[in-house]
Amino acid sequence: MAVRQIASIQFKNFIAKNWSPDVSGEQPRILQSDKELVRDNILVYVTQVPTLLRSQLGECLKTIIYADYPEQWPRLLDWVKYNLQNQQIYGALFVLRILARKYEFKSDEERTPVSRIVEETFPILLTIFNGLIQIQNPSLEIAEFMKLICKIFWSSIYLELPKQLADPNVFNAWMLLFLSVSERPVPIEGQPMDPELRKSWGWWKVKKWTVHILNRLYSRFGDPKLQTPENQPFAQMFQKTYAGRILEGHLNFLNTLRVGGYIPDRVTNLLLQYLSNSISKNSMYSLLRPRLDVLLFEIVFPLMCFNDSDQQLWEEDPHEYVRKGYNIIEDLYSPRTASMDFVNELVQKRGKENLPKFVQFVVGIFRSYDEAPAEHKPYRQKDGAMLAVGALCDKLKKTEPYKSELERMLVQNIFPEFSSPAGHLRAKAAWVAGQYAHINFADQNNFRKALHSVVSGMRDPDLPVRVDSVFALRSFVEACKDLNEIRPILPQLLDEFFKLMNEVENEDLVFTLETIVDKFGEEMAPYAFGLCQNLAAAFWRCLSTSEASDDTDDMGALAAVGCLRAISTILESVSSLPQLFVEIEPTILPIMQKMLTTDGHDVFEEVLEIASYMTFYSPNISLDIWSLWPLLVEALVDWAIDFFPNILVPMDNFISRGTAHFLTCKEPDYQQSLYNVLSTLMTDRNIEDSDVESAPKLIEVVFQNCKGQVDQWVEPYLRLTVDRLQRAESSYLKCLLIQVVANMLYYNPGLTLGVLHNTGLASTVFDLWFQMLQQKKKGGLAKNFKREHDKKICCLGLTSLLALPGGQFPDEALQRVFRATLDLLVAYKDQLAEAAKEAEVDYENEMNGLESDDEDEDGSDGEMGMDDTEDGDEAESSRLKKLAALAKSYGYDDDDEDDSDDDFSDDDDEFQSPIDEVDAFVFFVDAIRVMQASDAQRFQNLNQSLDFTYQAIANGIAQHAEVRRVEIEKEKQKKALAATPVPAI
Repeated sequence: MAVRQIASIQFKNFIAKNWSPDVSGEQPRILQSDKELVRDNILVYVTQVPTLLRSQLGECLKTIIYADYPEQWPRLLDWVKYNLQNQQIYGALFVLRILARKYEFKSDEERTPVSRIVEETFPILLTIFNGLIQIQNPSLEIAEFMKLICKIFWSSIYLELPKQLADPNVFNAWMLLFLSVSERPVPIEGQPMDPELRKSWGWWKVKKWTVHILNRLYSRFGDPKLQTPENQPFAQMFQKTYAGRILEGHLNFLNTLRVGGYIPDRVTNLLLQYLSNSISKNSMYSLLRPRLDVLLFEIVFPLMCFNDSDQQLWEEDPHEYVRKGYNIIEDLYSPRTASMDFVNELVQKRGKENLPKFVQFVVGIFRSYDEAPAEHKPYRQKDGAMLAVGALCDKLKKTEPYKSELERMLVQNIFPEFSSPAGHLRAKAAWVAGQYAHINFADQNNFRKALHSVVSGMRDPDLPVRVDSVFALRSFVEACKDLNEIRPILPQLLDEFFKLMNEVENEDLVFTLETIVDKFGEEMAPYAFGLCQNLAAAFWRCLSTSEASDDTDDMGALAAVGCLRAISTILESVSSLPQLFVEIEPTILPIMQKMLTTDGHDVFEEVLEIASYMTFYSPNISLDIWSLWPLLVEALVDWAIDFFPNILVPMDNFISRGTAHFLTCKEPDYQQSLYNVLSTLMTDRNIEDSDVESAPKLIEVVFQNCKGQVDQWVEPYLRLTVDRLQRAESSYLKCLLIQVVANMLYYNPGLTLGVLHNTGLASTVFDLWFQMLQQKKKGGLAKNFKREHDKKICCLGLTSLLALPGGQFPDEALQRVFRATLDLLVAYKDQLAEAAKEAEVDYENEMNGLESDDEDEDGSDGEMGMDDTEDGDEAESSRLKKLAALAKSYGYDDDDEDDSDDDFSDDDDEFQSPIDEVDAFVFFVDAIRVMQASDAQRFQNLNQSLDFTYQAIANGIAQHAEVRRVEIEKEKQKKALAATPVPAI
């Protein structure tokens, strides 16, 4: 058997790798004749081999069916249908399950084959299913048959109900079977005693899939309000005929728990999900209401309480206890989570009659606990009551009279448990305190006491208490108005934090650190080096754990991402202290060197963020950091085209902040490698316009930062740009490519124009450019070159042509360019004025907002849900905003809202480039003066060619240029004054 098992695994791996290679256009690795041989024989073996081998062949079948059915394997369904009616029923069900699962998540046209599968097989399945249910004292083998039929049905109805099942008679026949299975008790005899084996026992699996199907039919197809008009009759029929009976059955089933019976966690979770979905429907709630008190207080609440399994896990494997408590996947199976969801739904949708009743019940638990002697205190019930208080925080914080009583409730019933002899109550106290950290405490001493209790909890002997305390700390740091409460204990706090990180791999831990770093900003400078060292060490540990784990639910990988995000947050917080980057570099360089390869695919964006900070804020770019350039280039060409906008940022930094090295180094030759990668990407006809937008931005970086030093690259890049321009379909990419031409004209107008003429492309480029300048949207705003930067670079490029001698630039072209430049300058001037006006309004609004901030007593309560820690926290929000600002400083806002009426993109505020010091209006007037001085006749001819309107515009621009000269001089004097040291008195 061992040899056969090894052979089946080898065969599975071979099929997975070679049956349908991922790379399009690659030669097939298995001959068609061999594929036919495999298809003809694998079905025979599936029905004959032992279970151990069947699972491997099942994976092979999955690969083959997903690739070949129905086109290359049209006879497969015939084989299934034939064997369902003969002696190989199990094998046929096994294959049909794989076939049905192919279409589980398919919709529309991709789902077409499902109709034939259902039509051909479901009548036979219905007969088989009906026969199986009639068997007296059925064996486990029967359970396996029924489970497969349920799973086939589930896959077939997951997204859409096949039209054959919409027939009321057919659907009713199936529903009677599912209801029968759902309502009949699971056989007692034969149930394993071991909890892990028991929950996966065959008959419990059948029960789980039956409940799953009934829930799915109700939630997906049984609510008339959620259906299209053509599907509403079915939903109404389901609601009227089946929904209530399912509810009654589920309530009866849950009663098993009340009398001490057993139901697997996943099944309990599913039953409660159905009840939660029923609360908002009046007809269903009327059925639920008579049994609600028993359900709520004798079934749901006990599920919320600390239990024997929790106690065993707490004592025997606290790490697993923590993992389960903070794992969103576990919530899918958790009766406790389903109970909390049920209570939340109940008080949100039916709160008027249920919230007071439930709160009174919780208060009764608190009172009983306080009155009982220490040896008889109901610790577990108190735990459940505290969980309820935390779970209902959003509702309680908004509802009187509870809202005004929250602080007293916390002080009397929650905070005392920080010193409870029961570890789980100490942990729960920290968690609940964190949920309510943002309320307005009338007595700040209460906030201070809770904060210090949470900090003390980080040194608790029990790991789960330490972890819950760290998570709660995040809320207190966010809510803390006076950082002096935390500042004195910051070193000790960080020390405890990293001790915990050495014990637990969890991304939520890192969120707390990000919050602290974000809150204290530059004050973190003394700790930045140590923090980065600890985070780097934690990253390598998490990476090692992740690589050794096959779990899709990989906490190590998530924690590794968290470590990198925290490093970015730290680098951002000390961005004004460049010397720190020199000290930190050796710690994080190895991470960047490893993870900027295919090894780092899952964290590539985070590592690029770190590389962006290191190349932007360091005093200078070290040779070690330059070693990242070849990795970026290789990734971009081989697999990372989707990350081009992210790669653009550090590559810009390399060129703009390390210009001398970029220009002089020949080993490697950075100029050549950049051209090679951009040429590869821009000439590839398979790459979409949107994926190559960053290429012209990089070309712009080269010519703006290397003025006068890269003449040899004008022609190659110009040819590359115009070639892509002639194929581009996206208006945004066309704008970017035209701006490359504008940049080159500004770089060297004579050289650039000469190349355009020599290649015969001048008229093509300029015709398109002027056409795009004239295109308007419906509202009359410019359709192209929408940003201030776009207009400015076009102005500079066109203006550069005006100073060329007549031999290079004929009068007719001069007149055309002159008028286009005047129009652009007017639009540019208007946009600058509009932006200044908006900035003034924003400033006023911001100042008004600061005055009213304190009135929002709920702060960021929406962030305080149980599982709401991934995306909503302040630190993450702030970090993203700051990174966006950094990206904007390069002008990398890719939004191309053609349909927007807002012509003024807001990405220019933070824009930094070598042309910042050039004023387009002054530059224009100076160019005209050069022409007037060098060729008076040409200037006179130009002036005479202008009509009255353009003469008025030209005079207006000239006057504005003089105003700008005065303003620029004042700005220079102001900067000089600010830089002058003040003498000592």
